[in-house]
Amino acid sequence: MRRHTRVKDLLNSTNTLHEVNAKGWVRTFRNNQFIALNDGSTIHNIQCVVDFENTPEETLKRITTGAAVSVTGDLVESKGAGQKYEIQVRKLEILGDSDAEKFPMQPKKHSLEFLRENAHLRVRTNAFGAIMRVRSVLAFAVHHYFQQKGFVYVNTPIITGADAEGAGEMFQVTALPLDNLPKNEEGNIDYKKDFFGQHTNLTVSGQLEGETFAMALGQIYTFGPTFRAENSNTSRHLAEFWMIEPEVAFNNLDDNMDLAEDFIQYVIKYAMDHCADDLKFLEGRLLEEEKSKPQAERSEMALLEKLNFVLENNFKRVSYTEAIDILRDCTPNKKKKFQYLINEWGADLQSEHERYLVEKHFKSPVILFDYPANIKAFYMRLNEDGKTVRAMDILFPGIGEIVGGSQREERFDVLVEKMKALGIDEEELWWYLDTRKFGSAVHSGFGLGFERLVLFVTGMTNIRDVIAFPRTPQNADF
Repeated sequence: MRRHTRVKDLLNSTNTLHEVNAKGWVRTFRNNQFIALNDGSTIHNIQCVVDFENTPEETLKRITTGAAVSVTGDLVESKGAGQKYEIQVRKLEILGDSDAEKFPMQPKKHSLEFLRENAHLRVRTNAFGAIMRVRSVLAFAVHHYFQQKGFVYVNTPIITGADAEGAGEMFQVTALPLDNLPKNEEGNIDYKKDFFGQHTNLTVSGQLEGETFAMALGQIYTFGPTFRAENSNTSRHLAEFWMIEPEVAFNNLDDNMDLAEDFIQYVIKYAMDHCADDLKFLEGRLLEEEKSKPQAERSEMALLEKLNFVLENNFKRVSYTEAIDILRDCTPNKKKKFQYLINEWGADLQSEHERYLVEKHFKSPVILFDYPANIKAFYMRLNEDGKTVRAMDILFPGIGEIVGGSQREERFDVLVEKMKALGIDEEELWWYLDTRKFGSAVHSGFGLGFERLVLFVTGMTNIRDVIAFPRTPQNADF
């Protein structure tokens, strides 16, 4: 059987070709003659010119938007503007019909909300085809970066009995019959009768398990799904998302910041080198979208300019204390333009503060470090001042925080005291504490929400549009 050629390869051909076969889906069919065919390999369609006078009327009627077709003919120089080559069709076969009146993805502008309701078909649009190709390339770049640097890829568990963040907003996993839950003598649910014999949840992070592997393999990374049962119905939150979490033995916070900066710049550059057409299209899409917004809400930088901004500027490293002083004295705070005013040290920074530091004050990506201990997780190393921890967040234009990390608390006694103060059960994390008993050493790591990265690189504004099937409160369709 003849193997078909991808549209991308046909369009990139260096010469005309005799007898090619292309398969894909019809985007448009006009004048009973011109098929715009796309197979998902590129943002661009290839024009297929049908000999309508010698094609049965019944076949022509079946060439509708969304139909799957196979075309065979010669790849020739195009007579029309906008494309180098087209296919002069000699043989056309309808592989799968598409009812023109019922197919939702008609060649017109659709709202993003409408497309979310049709997430199983939205990838057939230009925008979502581009987003998913960029996402795929970014995922490969993540693995490529760590593999070439000698990191070991570790698959940490999705079902766990540990809560890495201490937040408690987790999805419970159970095999117990919900209509007849077994109870113990105290009248509580008897989890000893559950599948795992204990209370278990979907993971919020692979970090704690990743640390144990870093203390044996030196440098590891995880890249997998994580889950938060946080009832946040916002454009920045998902209940199911993917996390990238490297952990490195013997790295301190400065090493950690160096790694994170180098990693982010690498994967963004990789996407720009390998997704130029898709990113150019997404930049144009963003410019069109922003025309409908008030001037004050528009981005100051176009998409490619914003990506280059991250590549061309060293990340400015600023302590939390210095950032608070800057924010407290800045004009938006003094004029009460911030939604959350900064009055004192210890405030948990919001996206508006993070973006001010990046976009207005420093005009470069920013790494904030040495945060107050009481607003950060228990596993972060306590500084000598007793009130701050060796934490760091990386802040980007338009998005705020994109990476969170820290030097981990390697001292057994200090870690135990911190866990006691927060009411974290030592017995539950006995295995984590063991790594501080046997050959403990300085180590550090960070977490990058993959969808936040895809959001930044594609210029999209809602995180639900950069994952195939978003999981959000009251929504688990598809």
